[in-house]
Amino acid sequence: MKKKNIIQFLLILIILISIGVFIYSSIQVYKWYQDSKNIKNLTEQIEEKVEVQEVEEEQTQVVEQPIEIEKTNPYWDYIKMNLIDVDFSELLKTNSDTVGWIQVSGTNINYPFVQTNDNKYYLRHAFDKSFNYAGWVFLDYRNQLQNMDQNTIIYAHGRIDNTMFGSLKNSLNQEWYQNKENHVIKLSTQYENTLWQVFSIYHIPTTSDYLETNFHSDSDFLNFVDMLQKRSSYSFDTVVNVNDKILTLSTCYNDQEKMVMHAKLIKYSKK
Repeated sequence: MKKKNIIQFLLILIILISIGVFIYSSIQVYKWYQDSKNIKNLTEQIEEKVEVQEVEEEQTQVVEQPIEIEKTNPYWDYIKMNLIDVDFSELLKTNSDTVGWIQVSGTNINYPFVQTNDNKYYLRHAFDKSFNYAGWVFLDYRNQLQNMDQNTIIYAHGRIDNTMFGSLKNSLNQEWYQNKENHVIKLSTQYENTLWQVFSIYHIPTTSDYLETNFHSDSDFLNFVDMLQKRSSYSFDTVVNVNDKILTLSTCYNDQEKMVMHAKLIKYSKK
């Protein structure tokens, strides 16, 4: 009889735990859905207010290359591409932390990005500063855009609905890689419009070794670049030299890994 009571108790306990887990999971799914819905609505509002224009400006400057690049290299097509230009006045009314706009070819990434005094706030706040686990796209607090560092870093969550940097994983697909027009990133800031050529993409167990913004010597920087290129899932015919500026995009690949893209500045236009 005693044994039977123990078995019944354990069965009831298992049932109660299962119900608790189900309720908790349902709440988390609901919260995730609400966060995604709010982000979608906010993105639509931004798109209604702001026009991202493609422009070919007379004052465009091409970054000088220290070596001769073969005429078959897609670089020559990239430097003919239009830049994007954004009027930030409406965005700044909504959020004074607004510092730029980013487009990544072959992905859904087409957002304003922000910057504050840490790398935590926008992990849990949307563009309008409402609390949201989807967060927003943000620039590393250590970086400055008026005079760019050697490595400029932009973060966002890798959402499974492909919002924020969720679609950055697309760059690991053969289809994305084989389309050379995808290998560019466009930024617009209050200071300049820029075009970047991708030279490395990968996912890696979580580490911070690719998040240095400046380097003590030329050799340190070149060793850093070599590390990034060796990690790449694909080979890009892109030469990075000691005078180059790098752009790094970082997001989650899963709970234990990061998804990372690196590109170098090849063209810009001052505002």
